[in-house]
Amino acid sequence: MEITILLIKRLAVMFIFMGIGTLLYRKKYITEEGSKTLANLLIRLVLPCVIINGFLTERTGEKLKMFFISFLMAAVLLTLSVIVSRIAFKKDPIAHFASSFSNPGFFGIPLIMAILSGEAVFYVAPFIACLNIGQWTYGVAQLKGEKVKVNVKNILLSPFMIAFIAGLVLFLLNIPVPGIFRDVISGAAGLNTPISMMVSGVYLAKVDLKKMIARKSLYSVSALRLLLIPVISAVIISLVPNTYMDLKLSILIASACPVGSNVAVYAQLHGKDYAYAVETVVMSTVFSVITIPVIISVMQMLWM
Repeated sequence: MEITILLIKRLAVMFIFMGIGTLLYRKKYITEEGSKTLANLLIRLVLPCVIINGFLTERTGEKLKMFFISFLMAAVLLTLSVIVSRIAFKKDPIAHFASSFSNPGFFGIPLIMAILSGEAVFYVAPFIACLNIGQWTYGVAQLKGEKVKVNVKNILLSPFMIAFIAGLVLFLLNIPVPGIFRDVISGAAGLNTPISMMVSGVYLAKVDLKKMIARKSLYSVSALRLLLIPVISAVIISLVPNTYMDLKLSILIASACPVGSNVAVYAQLHGKDYAYAVETVVMSTVFSVITIPVIISVMQMLWM
């Protein structure tokens, strides 16, 4: 029950920031160029710092074990997510992309840090790494209607992967990080919630609400992304012993998050229906305020 209350409070804070972003954009205090700058700041500085910050913990045999469990869970859950989404939306590449990949970076990490701890980000770092690889390879190929191509150089040079590799090296080698740099990293990481949700608010401001509400496919995308896939994920995660409760809850939150905003970025980049892609993000984000607390609360009761 305590986690449910914390979740609801945290979601309320996040949606207030989202509303602030919408208001600032409509009042033209945040311009189109300004929103892109915020998104770049988030992707190139804030989220990498969040990921590195999660690795700033002492290496132990137990933590190594949990890291590999997290990696295995991430690979399995994301593969299942893609398969289920492909079956449901074989002829709708945007819906397929949207329902396949959640938003653990922008949306999940703030929740995990609020209800568990900053260290719990360590458990979702492999999930974020696998998800981004999946988006840049399989996801983009689906949008373009092409075969999957893997550009190893582009993947390794992405901000998320650089942060993941840097954090993993610091963790595995137990490299001490001076206090002043820890403060800089944690300070930048603390910007994640306000900036990410204000960027989401800008997305909301661009949407025609009447058209969005009338588009039936959005409800199917949201149901798959927020209900079916998290339930399947919860069944798989249940195989992990309850002694790793923080790990289980972290991975479940990552899996239960709404549609990742990258679907809109890639849709725009490749000349697809950008408005539709944005609507999948907004609609699922709105519904997630109900689905995430319910799913986490139910599974916490079953796992306790």
